[in-house]
Amino acid sequence: MECKLRTTIVAVVVGASMMLSGCAATLGSNDDTAGQMIVAPVMPDYKLEVTLAKLNEILATMELTDEQRARFHYDRGVIYDSVGLRLLGRIDFHQALKLQPDLADAYNFLGIYYTQEGEFDSAYEAFDGVLELSPNYDYAFLNRGIALYYGERYQLAVSDMQAFYDRDPNDGYRVLWLYLMASEVDKSNALIDLATQRKQLNNQQWSSVLVDFYLGKMSQEQVFSAAKVGLSQPKEYAERLCEAYFYLAKHAAANGQYQQAANFYRLTLATNIYDFVEHRYARIELAKMKNIILQSSELSSKS
Repeated sequence: MECKLRTTIVAVVVGASMMLSGCAATLGSNDDTAGQMIVAPVMPDYKLEVTLAKLNEILATMELTDEQRARFHYDRGVIYDSVGLRLLGRIDFHQALKLQPDLADAYNFLGIYYTQEGEFDSAYEAFDGVLELSPNYDYAFLNRGIALYYGERYQLAVSDMQAFYDRDPNDGYRVLWLYLMASEVDKSNALIDLATQRKQLNNQQWSSVLVDFYLGKMSQEQVFSAAKVGLSQPKEYAERLCEAYFYLAKHAAANGQYQQAANFYRLTLATNIYDFVEHRYARIELAKMKNIILQSSELSSKS
């Protein structure tokens, strides 16, 4: 089964479920301009709202050990995060760590938040803490690599991403992120490596389509057509669009198409797939595009 790049590998509210017994998106056009495309954002699952209410009740009324209470704060934080309530999630993760200071999962989330806020030193420290507590925590390598990438420490980012990739070379998302980071160091070699790594991927996986786009084997229109194929549940289409918009935006930006990239990043954010890596960092990328476009406009006005 293909692994989407959500930023946690822990199942949501496992503890709660044990104690308690157990939208679509559409494309309006095939035109190259992203502004022609329309996305219906995914709405929160009502089951998450029910689970959240139960967690609130448990934390407010039940006698719990510190370890149990820490886990429920963490579980609630994951739900808050998944519906875009990042501040509430952050409060719960901090509370979980007060009760259980060795909870690696909570440090992982805090590191992600620090990265999104541009507090890179704090992010590195948080992910270092994750790996000290749990040396085999795969996603800490991804998340620290991303923090290093946005902190423009590209060589170190590639090292972390290589470690993440080596743990599952059959995962197309790992291939893509390794390429994005490596291309900042040596784009020609990164593309050669991408072609080699593509040989290990399953042709039937959606992520292989995205890799093929970077290799020039698929057009933008073919990517969007492929996103509709083999869907197993309604939300999956919006998830694929979230990913497609992000990686197409990265590709457009790398080719100097900054306005198109900005439009794609806006569409990534419009999907409301908050717990996907692509959605988390689309806002950082969009801010970069806005700055480049603004600087270009100012230069044009002076000339």
